[in-house]
Amino acid sequence: GWLLAVEGALASIAFISAFKFTFVANVAVIYATSPFIAAVLAWMLVREPFRLQTMVAAAVSLCGVAIMVWSGFGTGNLFGDGLALLMTAGSALYMIMVRAFRDTPAVWAGAVSAFLLFILGWFVTDPLAVSARDAVLLATFGASFALASILWTEGSRLIPAPESGLLGSAEVPFAILFAFLFLAEIPPVASLVGGAIVLCAVFAHAGRDWLMARSQRPASNIS
Repeated sequence: GWLLAVEGALASIAFISAFKFTFVANVAVIYATSPFIAAVLAWMLVREPFRLQTMVAAAVSLCGVAIMVWSGFGTGNLFGDGLALLMTAGSALYMIMVRAFRDTPAVWAGAVSAFLLFILGWFVTDPLAVSARDAVLLATFGASFALASILWTEGSRLIPAPESGLLGSAEVPFAILFAFLFLAEIPPVASLVGGAIVLCAVFAHAGRDWLMARSQRPASNIS
């Protein structure tokens, strides 16, 4: 449980910091590769097999991320892209640890992780010394994140996993759209090209799972 809490706290630090040093699109696209990184890490750490289509999608996604990271050299975005990669690897490792230690209360580990972040922030700066405007923004961020987590968790229980994964893949284009609408952020061409490659791999992988599940559903109903 403590290992989960510490690992989750480190991944959260990398996640929040990444947005300060690179484009929202880069962070969203790199994070979209977390299922594939989790599959590779699961194979390396616990020898859990993964499918050929997952391996192909992971290789294609890696090419897209490489284009995005390579474009960061000399632009000041490389550090942010590196943090996004670290956050993605940390999130993937967190998934594996939750599955490997099924008896560990993950919810309590998440609560402890947030408390550890508060303590760390106290040493870096005064977490309570925020303006009223920033307090509203922080509360809005926390509430929206909590609501999204609840909706995602409950929704995933009501629909098949392939459909859940396909809908979850839509997070990336929405993140890029909102960054443009609210922040007027337009990522460079290399980020768009790399992001398009990653999105093609993610949607192709999730779409294939969805089609396979849909084709098997009538057969299971008949039986």
